[in-house]
Amino acid sequence: MSYADIVFKQNCEDILSHGYSDEALDVRPVWEDGKKAHTVKKFCIVNRYDLSKEFPVITLRKTNLSAACDELLWIWQKKSNNIKDLSSHIWDSWADENGSIGKAYGYQLGIKHKYKEGEFDQVDRVLYDLKHNPQSRRIMTNIYNHHDLSEMGLYPCAYSVTFNVSGDTLNAILNQRSQDMLTANNWNVCQYAVLVHMMAQVSGLKVGELVHVIADAHIYDRHIPLVEEIIRKTPYDAPEFKIDKSIDDFYKFTVDSFSFENYNFHTLGKKIPVAI
Repeated sequence: MSYADIVFKQNCEDILSHGYSDEALDVRPVWEDGKKAHTVKKFCIVNRYDLSKEFPVITLRKTNLSAACDELLWIWQKKSNNIKDLSSHIWDSWADENGSIGKAYGYQLGIKHKYKEGEFDQVDRVLYDLKHNPQSRRIMTNIYNHHDLSEMGLYPCAYSVTFNVSGDTLNAILNQRSQDMLTANNWNVCQYAVLVHMMAQVSGLKVGELVHVIADAHIYDRHIPLVEEIIRKTPYDAPEFKIDKSIDDFYKFTVDSFSFENYNFHTLGKKIPVAI
């Protein structure tokens, strides 16, 4: 079975069995019918995935790799904050009449900063250091800019990545302040696993570990029956992740550069309620 399935099941079982319920609190998120969207949560879940052994996609339900990579490239490659540059509609609720989500996500990664070596945005600085200064312990990005929070459609959830090279191997830590386990957990894991593969390939490195740190890992109240159904299923073996090995420029990757081979997964057959 897929290792990511094991991790996902353990996380969800822990949250459901030992989590804290906020049902007595006046929470911000609401359902489409206007009712408060309460959660059961665990504080600080840390998961480790060895990308050299297996790509961390779950089979308990399908993770849409193409759509996940489209959003990843929208943020990290296009450095866009406008939903008109995104193929899916996952950000529609957070955009204004012009399609902008404000000074969030890709906008922050695209801001240039001055260094002794010249001006770089956050992504280009990572790429520069991985090639020219891989032993550095300062290779990181952070899009939780307090100065601009008031102008963001949504505060960043996955907000910081720290890259670390050991020998010829690239590892990364993804820090996330908040995680909707049903709709977003494996989506984010797959996205940042792909990012590590991209960064490693164009830097002449091998992929190592992805460590995912989640401060508030939660399951929404209306998602609980769906999660219970999913984690009762028997996982399949992990598929083989394919990446176009001919690409040596980070900005030449496209959605079609990534795929799964022999991806078997369970279908849910029910619409997942969306909290906003």
